[in-house]
Amino acid sequence: MNKVVLKVKNLTKRFNNRVAVNNLTLDVFEGEIFGFLGPNGAGKTTAIRMITGLAKMDSGDVYICGKSIKTDFEKAIINVGGIIENPEMYKNFSGLDNLKYYASLYNDIPKERIMHIVELVDLKDRIKDKVKTYSLGMKQRLGIAQALLHYPKLLILDEPTNGLDPKGIIDLRRFLKKISQKDKMAILISSHNLNEMELLCDRIGIINHGTLESIKVLDDLKKYNDNGQIILKVNFPNYAGKIIAKKYNTDKISIYKNTLTVALDKSVIPELTVLLISNGIAIYSISNQTKTLEDVFLDTVNRRALPAPKGDK
Repeated sequence: MNKVVLKVKNLTKRFNNRVAVNNLTLDVFEGEIFGFLGPNGAGKTTAIRMITGLAKMDSGDVYICGKSIKTDFEKAIINVGGIIENPEMYKNFSGLDNLKYYASLYNDIPKERIMHIVELVDLKDRIKDKVKTYSLGMKQRLGIAQALLHYPKLLILDEPTNGLDPKGIIDLRRFLKKISQKDKMAILISSHNLNEMELLCDRIGIINHGTLESIKVLDDLKKYNDNGQIILKVNFPNYAGKIIAKKYNTDKISIYKNTLTVALDKSVIPELTVLLISNGIAIYSISNQTKTLEDVFLDTVNRRALPAPKGDK
């Protein structure tokens, strides 16, 4: 099993009477991209600011490579690189001069490391140009290069795709996947971009009203979609349901008007079609239902938002 790089235990933050982050607990492993997903104001940025020591926690603790942010801050934070909000650069300096300046703030970053990072973020052809000539995507990559200079074990990015065009988003996604897999880096990303998080992350933590509602493994979502549900519209739904139940020995069938939903692997669709037609049933449509991260997110958020049943106190 991969090593735990970031451990968050019972992290809590209050602003007056409002709980911004409520008892947050999670682990992020080396070689993993973990996504904080939630609506604006859910507590994502507040949690990240506490994890990086930029905001004081009211209770709980954060451990980075086993070192506590509260009791051993310098040894913990040296393992972290990140961009919280927007990368800060000297616009009249070249990209290379910016990196040289930030490297000088550390004691032991060789020139070879700087050039390796430049190639890693694919800025070799423009690294000597002034930053004010860079696109937003290039500035984002330069900011990540800065965050990677000191060999961090954990990279933290808050809304990294904000303002990027489609190509910039694709380039950033490819780059982050590459460094997580090749360098075994743990990456924590916060975002409200559902589609991008689904394409990028290994696991997703859904946070709402400061509470971590659930953690989803994206591979599990893919497995669900391979073994999901088949939806059929037919002329005799009750009769069709009995035939399917008998053939596939299942009671996981629901019927609404002329629509059947049955929990079967999509691979049976050709056989199922022949079965129903041979029994005189007309099929108007047949499809495989897939569950997206958007479905999971909305189910989770809406479930919390539902009012209590009448009679509950």
